[in-house]
Amino acid sequence: MNQRERMLAQLPYKAWLDGLEEDRLSCKKKIYEYNLLPPENRELIPAKLKALLGRCGDNIMIEPPFHCDYGWNIEVGDWFFANYNLTILDVGKVTIGSCVQIAPNVSIYTAGHPVHPDSRNSGYEYGIPVTIGDNVWIGGDSVILPGVSIGDNTVIGAGSVVTRDIPPNVIAAGNPCRVIREITEEDRFYYFKKRKFDPEALAELL
Repeated sequence: MNQRERMLAQLPYKAWLDGLEEDRLSCKKKIYEYNLLPPENRELIPAKLKALLGRCGDNIMIEPPFHCDYGWNIEVGDWFFANYNLTILDVGKVTIGSCVQIAPNVSIYTAGHPVHPDSRNSGYEYGIPVTIGDNVWIGGDSVILPGVSIGDNTVIGAGSVVTRDIPPNVIAAGNPCRVIREITEEDRFYYFKKRKFDPEALAELL
């Protein structure tokens, strides 16, 4: 089993062997072009993302700057939006559903290193997949760590460090991120804390 196969099998691997370094260089070139795209050429963004990512749906947008390791190990669904400074270390597969919104300065890490210094200094590292469901909103400056799954319809509060799985249909926040409460039907009528939708906007929702 070569190092690429070991990486994809979630085994310890060495990142500079068996074409992985060349893959990262190819990704860096695409990212460089993407991040320097003139603002008046934003219509080119979807095509460039389709060329960069492993799979992506329709109506997607990642505001530059964006950074990732490989690109081909990331899958996103339809109506995906990520704000500035999204970083994805896609050593392990990153799967993101449809209608997902990601605020600025979010980091998704599948990569890690052994804890013991001798093992860490061997050069071995690992990648454990991250999965984000449909209709998820991830608040700004959040960090999602290797192996985490976030369920459908869930909201992750700003500044959270997500170290373990978060179920669907909840609001979760903190370091480490914990479930605060479930999302209920009553939440439909509010847009921010105790502020209700006005009648004009509410008519579109109901």
